[in-house]
Amino acid sequence: MTFSLFIEQLLNGVQLGVMLFLMAAGLTLVFGIMNLINLAHGSLYMAGAFFAATVFQISGSFLLAVPIAVALTALVGGVVERAVLRQFYARSHLDQVLVTFGLILVFNDAVRLIWGVVPVPLAPPEALAGSVHLFGGVDYPAFRLAILGVGALVALGLYFVVSHTRIGMWIRAGASNRPMASALGVDVELVFSLVFSAGAGLAGLAGLMAGPITAVQVGMGEPILILALVVTVIGGIGSIRGAFVAALMIGVGDTFGRVLLPPALGSMAIFMLMAAILAWRPKGLFPVHG
Repeated sequence: MTFSLFIEQLLNGVQLGVMLFLMAAGLTLVFGIMNLINLAHGSLYMAGAFFAATVFQISGSFLLAVPIAVALTALVGGVVERAVLRQFYARSHLDQVLVTFGLILVFNDAVRLIWGVVPVPLAPPEALAGSVHLFGGVDYPAFRLAILGVGALVALGLYFVVSHTRIGMWIRAGASNRPMASALGVDVELVFSLVFSAGAGLAGLAGLMAGPITAVQVGMGEPILILALVVTVIGGIGSIRGAFVAALMIGVGDTFGRVLLPPALGSMAIFMLMAAILAWRPKGLFPVHG
């Protein structure tokens, strides 16, 4: 592998890691605080991409599509949490898996009904349509570099909110000991709704950024959901720091595994990595619950 190809694949891996972090951050908080397994998180990723594509088609502005799509996805997430998932907090994980799997089917059929089965085009903004010349003779797409920047800003913002704000204190308290947080006066239902809506918005942001790179189509959320679940488990349930570190590990590992290893081994690499890490630290790299 040449140096330029190594740098390009490294950037691809980090960019995938950023996307996975945006997915896994909401997923790990929902699991950590609500003890809810949400398989429909990938559907919110898909919804964000379709909302952005629709706004882009109407307005012609990608920058306008971003906040609208994120807000709409957060709204959809809030509605789903209040209307359906709130009834399953105290139920078994099997019930949660079944109901959220059902939501995947509902979301996919709703998208087919509204947008059809043909992929919807979503182009990056014109200012980011070209490439940037980096060191080592690497020409890397400007839009992918913008994704890295957005992901870094979101990671810093989440760290600040969770570690240095009152609502972050409530989130950490709920993740560590939900009954005690409720007994101390934390409005657990409100925190649940805010966390779920914020996680949905982050998933939507990841989806709309992936749209110009992959394709905005039905079922686009399921493959990345699997990787996001791996990130959540490796990082530690409820840990933002763990989600960030694990996302970068999985993003880079998956990218180089598919480049350097035979196809069968390449697709297995991240799961072998997960098994090795869990054998060493069964609760993940940075577990919230000790």
